[in-house]
Amino acid sequence: MKVEIWSDVMCPFCYLGKHKFENALAQFAKKEHIEVEWKSFQLNPELVTDPTISIHQYLSEIKGFPIEQARQMNHRLVQAGKPLGLEYNFDNIIVANSYRAHNLIHFAKVQGKQNEIEERLFEAYFAEGENIDDNVTLIQLAKDIGLKTEGLNDILETKSNAEQVENDIAEARRLGIRGVPYFVFNSKYGVSGAQESTLFLETLKKSFAEWAKEHPEIEHKPQTYSFIAE
Repeated sequence: MKVEIWSDVMCPFCYLGKHKFENALAQFAKKEHIEVEWKSFQLNPELVTDPTISIHQYLSEIKGFPIEQARQMNHRLVQAGKPLGLEYNFDNIIVANSYRAHNLIHFAKVQGKQNEIEERLFEAYFAEGENIDDNVTLIQLAKDIGLKTEGLNDILETKSNAEQVENDIAEARRLGIRGVPYFVFNSKYGVSGAQESTLFLETLKKSFAEWAKEHPEIEHKPQTYSFIAE
C-alpha cells in the first residue's frame, strides 16, 4: 500500500511529521507492505536565496509579525523536536529556495534512496546551516547517503527533474493541498500536518485493512519494505 507525503525541505513541521509518521510505521504490524513516496511542494516558490538575512527576519517579513514573535515560534519548534531526537538550529539556517533540493530528491528516487536524502536534507538545513540551493552542497549531501552522483551537477544546474517537481506540485493543487506536510494513505485518506503518531497509526491500520481486502495475496507473498514507489 502506498503512502504519499507532500513536503518541503524548508518546512520545520515536515521534519517533525516525518519522524512522527515513522514512529507510527515502526509500530505497524504490516509495515513490510508499505511503500512511501515523497512528493514535492514549495511553501514559497518565489523565495530568493539570501544568506544575509536570518530565518527569524524572513518569517517576520512574510508573516507580518514582529521578529521576536518569530523567534518565540521557532523556539517552540526546538522544544517540539527534542522528544523526537531532532535538532533545530534556527540561528544558523540559510534562507534558501528549495527547488534544487526537490530536483535532488527526484534524482535520489531513481536510486531507491528518496527517504535517505529527505532526511539528510532536513538535517543539513535545520541542524547544520547548509545552503540547500547550492550545487556543491547538494552533491556532497548526495554522497553522504551513498548516491551515485555522476551527472548530478548538470541535473541540478539545468533543473532536469523540473517536470517531476512541477507534476507533484500540480497534483497537490488538484487535491486541494495548501500546506505541508500532507499525507495521503492509499489514495483515499488524507492527514494534514505533523499529527501525533497515534493518529498516523490509526490511519495506517484503517487504510491498510481496506487495501488488504483488495489484495488477499499479501498473506502469502511477503513484500520488501521500501521508502520508494516507482
